[in-house]
Amino acid sequence: MKQLQENVQKVLAQIRPTLQRDGGDVEFVRLDDDNVVQVRLTGACKGCPMSRVTLKEGIEKFVKSELPTIRAVEAVD
Repeated sequence: MKQLQENVQKVLAQIRPTLQRDGGDVEFVRLDDDNVVQVRLTGACKGCPMSRVTLKEGIEKFVKSELPTIRAVEAVD
């Protein structure tokens, strides 16, 4: 589990520069026992009307492609 958590953080680090270019960011919160990643969207991403699309079509899709054991990525406040 610890190794998977570290891998998730590495994958998120690959996504961060793209989000930061638009004034946003993503922060790892936790990986639960069901392999669901919880993240916090910050900066311009927080409250953006497109944040759900960014989360599901961008962040989640990329994380799951790199780490197939991840079931989902969810945003928390």
